[in-house]
Amino acid sequence: MTVQGLALTIGAVAQRAQVPLDTVRYYERRGLLPAPPRSASGYRQYPADTVRRVVFIKRAQALGFTLEEIDSLLALRVTPGRGCATVERRARLAIARLDGQLAELQHMRRALAQLADACRSQHPTNECPLLDAIEPDGREDPDEPTAD
Repeated sequence: MTVQGLALTIGAVAQRAQVPLDTVRYYERRGLLPAPPRSASGYRQYPADTVRRVVFIKRAQALGFTLEEIDSLLALRVTPGRGCATVERRARLAIARLDGQLAELQHMRRALAQLADACRSQHPTNECPLLDAIEPDGREDPDEPTAD
């Protein structure tokens, strides 16, 4: 038993939160979940509120927050005296990051669309403009320094 009620196994946490077991382990390794006490036989014994925390993490990820940002949100959740304005600032920073990622993805899409359009001709694959654009500049090993 834990102070907050019945202890849950990792499988029960994963099932109730509707995530794979590895997700719970990963969150624990990343420090998003505190390491639970273990039974005499070595099984993790999670408090019941772990399910709420895992669901919080998954929902925050679905909104586009990174795990680092989520860790900060979790800390704010339990920090007395902090206002919602702090959370809003974090959300605005995440929005700005997402806007940057969207712009980068749009740029990548335009570049790929141009290359795909160039492939419409009947070039043999050894003359394919898209493959040529991906290919390193004629060197065998792109990590090998050039002799200048």
